[in-house]
Amino acid sequence: MTTQETKVREKLEREVSVGAGKVTLEGTLAIPRGATGVVLFAHGSGSSRHSPRNRYVAGVLQSRGTATLLFDLLTRKEESVDEWTAELRFNIKFLAERLVEATRWILRQPETKGLKIGYFGASTGAAAALVAAAQMPEEVAAVVSRGGRPDLAEDSLGAVRAPTLLIVGGEDEPVIGMNRSALAKLWCEEKNLVIVPGATHLFEEPGTLEEVARLAAEWFAAHFAPVARPEAAAKHR
Repeated sequence: MTTQETKVREKLEREVSVGAGKVTLEGTLAIPRGATGVVLFAHGSGSSRHSPRNRYVAGVLQSRGTATLLFDLLTRKEESVDEWTAELRFNIKFLAERLVEATRWILRQPETKGLKIGYFGASTGAAAALVAAAQMPEEVAAVVSRGGRPDLAEDSLGAVRAPTLLIVGGEDEPVIGMNRSALAKLWCEEKNLVIVPGATHLFEEPGTLEEVARLAAEWFAAHFAPVARPEAAAKHR
């Protein structure tokens, strides 16, 4: 972890080094004042923590009081190899393990260990998020998939317990079918599929990424909200 810290509009933001087994991954951790949850971003194939789409969504989440961790699923050396071989970007088991390790890292940090955990996955990163959520049913409170490939996590869908929101572009026909099939296979009590009209796979059309961010922010806020204890609720009757 670096020591460089910056306060911007009551938000603590810093570059961090995330320990993931034998490697260290680079990331950016942002914690708004009063945050009740932290969302870990799993980027898609060929992308990184610098993804402009994920950074936009992260900014919206931060503005609504949710902490975020944008981090690279691969080291720089692994990225260089993957650019030529593409051997890691579709290795969902490998990517999910990196996400699990990053989650364990977040749970150990003094400023985030008490926060609820959420995953935001894009494309193949969504598959990794679902596999990781299946492996950590007690730790993960919510999952959001943007243009995800849940078909790549098919063997894990039945083990996902976290409330899951699947967001797909209305013009992304093949992926719509994949997500509809995945929705039926998810066994979590709360799940939903939202199709954003006019959007293609990358949500580059005007207003479509804003809609993704709105949907994600509302989903996480609903599942990060503190649960009132029965005795506390009785006092306010």
